Amino acid sequence: MQTGENEQALRKILDMTRLISIVILGIHFYYYCYDAFSKWNLVSGFSDKILSNIKQTGLFSSFHKSKFLVLLFLLISLLGSKGRKDEKLGYKTAWAYLIMGLLIYFVSCLSLLFNVGVTARAGVYIIVASAGFLLILSGGTLMSRIIKNRLNQKDIFNKENETFPQEERLLENEYSINLPARYFLKDKIRNSWINIINPFRALMVLGTPGSGKSYFVIRHVITQHIKKGFSMFVYDFKYDDLSKIVYNTFEKNKHVYKVMPKCYFINFDKIMHRCNPLDPDGMEDITDASESARTILMGLNREWIKRQGDFFVESPINFLSAVIWYLRKYRSGEFCTLPHVIELMQADYDSLFTLLRTEKEIEVLINPFISAYQNEAMDQLEGQIATAKIAMARLSSPQLYYVLTGNDFTLDINNPDEPKIVCMGNNPQKIQIYGAVISLYVNRLVKLVNKKDRMKSSLVFDEFPTIYLNNMDSLIATARSNKVATCLGIQDFSQLRKDYGREQADVIMNITGNIISGQVTGDTSKQLSERFGKIMQDRESISINSGDTSISRSKQLESAVPPSKIAALSAGEFVGMVADNPDCKIELKTFHCEIINDHEALKKEENNFKEIPPVRKLDNAMIQRNYLQIKQDIHDIINSEMERLLNDPALAYLVLKKIIN
Repeated sequence: MQTGENEQALRKILDMTRLISIVILGIHFYYYCYDAFSKWNLVSGFSDKILSNIKQTGLFSSFHKSKFLVLLFLLISLLGSKGRKDEKLGYKTAWAYLIMGLLIYFVSCLSLLFNVGVTARAGVYIIVASAGFLLILSGGTLMSRIIKNRLNQKDIFNKENETFPQEERLLENEYSINLPARYFLKDKIRNSWINIINPFRALMVLGTPGSGKSYFVIRHVITQHIKKGFSMFVYDFKYDDLSKIVYNTFEKNKHVYKVMPKCYFINFDKIMHRCNPLDPDGMEDITDASESARTILMGLNREWIKRQGDFFVESPINFLSAVIWYLRKYRSGEFCTLPHVIELMQADYDSLFTLLRTEKEIEVLINPFISAYQNEAMDQLEGQIATAKIAMARLSSPQLYYVLTGNDFTLDINNPDEPKIVCMGNNPQKIQIYGAVISLYVNRLVKLVNKKDRMKSSLVFDEFPTIYLNNMDSLIATARSNKVATCLGIQDFSQLRKDYGREQADVIMNITGNIISGQVTGDTSKQLSERFGKIMQDRESISINSGDTSISRSKQLESAVPPSKIAALSAGEFVGMVADNPDCKIELKTFHCEIINDHEALKKEENNFKEIPPVRKLDNAMIQRNYLQIKQDIHDIINSEMERLLNDPALAYLVLKKIIN
């Protein structure tokens, strides 16, 4: 044996101790029931002499002294007993035997007071006391069969074992976003902070509907960045949930800005401000027209995103690019707006191609279309152009035309001399139409914002997959040095893959430096779990045999936040990882905590919010006049240009023959 003792010898000693307790109990019966033993003829001179010698030791100085000595020896014998272990046994049964046995063992003396014969009293006493002794022995034996070192049954979901230390310091700088939180470490609740000290490395906020993305995270991104003097763009999917927060926070914190920004709101249902996303001053070369064309068509036809490079995808993009650039060059962009582009596209091929031929920069783009038209390959031509015309025709709305032809502001929101805070609202019931137009706004805005020597700016996209932003990964990768912070709100990674394609979605996910995720499931939770890494966790195993139980403990690397835990997060609970700076290292980047919101204060603040004031008074007649004026503008352009070409012999060759005839 490990102690060096002989197990067999030890067992004999324990048996001897138990035998001694039985012998002492027998002597006790013999002494106090001597009269009964005499009648039973169970006494002799020899036994009397031995009993007399034992009496001189003081064993029988009191009635219960010998009984206590019996229990002492019995207890010693039980300490070393090893019964066959049983998982079903519990302490309640063993204690019931012990308590009942002790009670019977000591109360049995009352039977000696019965008014019956000597032998009857003695018999009852011996039987009852022996029964109590046996019950005590049984209870002690059951104790040895109970598995004392059971595994932790309270923490059935391994909650305590999957906790880890998190950042408890508040780390602030002029750009940071700091969210107070609390987390579990073993069985204690501790306070912590989510410190996004470098928001320019992009922030992705994930979570299924109702997980608290906007309430616990995005609203604080908006309020804290406004309080720190950021220019801002907010894509408000459910207008005006976020726009109200922007407006009221800005009104309270105007004093933090060195140059006072102006607040603008784009909404197509309730018209506020107007802005031309194809502003000629912001379109420097034909590549800008090409990017705008790609963005608007991809926004209208999401399935094209996965088919980029196909002939019947690139052809409509080239055609739309040519139309945009023609209007940009015509009279220095006087009619360069999206509604004018839509109306010009609807012109007949004779007039349209004749006009486009006058612009040398787009000659390469339109040659395939003109060749197909002149060769009367109408099926091919319709396949190339009709898809673009049909898609763009969906945007033909008087309200959209009115908003898109105005120029209340430009999209260079981080211009140090003229900073802006811009909110653009969508309508969940008109996602496809409004989303495509907003995508164009965002594409032009990003192009203007992502430049050097501008003021710090913040771009917040709630429900980001509902708009299409070409080369979003490039923005995240390059905007950091230009102090452009990007916040993307996404319900699930699969949603981003569906709308942007697997390759681009993977790139966006992988290059984002800061991630905060509420409840998500499936591949998203698995990917996040792998990103958060593993921690050392305690492991226990139990082995049961006939004589003993053995428990082995070990440490093992397991996921810090398993996918199942991410899928079961409650509203307000978030997991994630933050990025740090070279001058401010964060060792504990991963977190699993509950973000603390002062619900009463936020509710009181929302109740005191002011409504966004209307910008202009409009009636349907004004909107309709603008709509008809755009159509008239295109009609006038076609007529004036045709007349100019026909009257100039040097340019007459540009006019297609069908028109001449």
